[in-house]
Amino acid sequence: MLDKLKIVVALLLVVAGVAGFYYFSESAAIIRVSTVLAGLALGFVVFWMSEPGKQFSLYAQESVAETKKVVWPTRKETLQATAIVFAFVVVMALFLWLVDASLLWAVKKLIGRGE
Repeated sequence: MLDKLKIVVALLLVVAGVAGFYYFSESAAIIRVSTVLAGLALGFVVFWMSEPGKQFSLYAQESVAETKKVVWPTRKETLQATAIVFAFVVVMALFLWLVDASLLWAVKKLIGRGE
């Protein structure tokens, strides 16, 4: 129950920051932006102290650790794969153009408008 209350408080802080942006509509832009950033920062801190926030933080840390384990392709492999994709797209475009032109020709012949 306490975690739900923390999440509600975090959301209210974010809403208060956005409301402050509009409340200070006659003030300088830096003050308006500061209210939004302060609301976001305070909301984030309150959310981070809740159990779902701690779970999310742990999940993010584990995601970063897993990302570091990934063997990324080399530049050469990336360029080769991209070239293959582009070639396939060109071949498919030509094939679909031929199918479309053939069907158009066949329909024109069927309705008696063919040359």
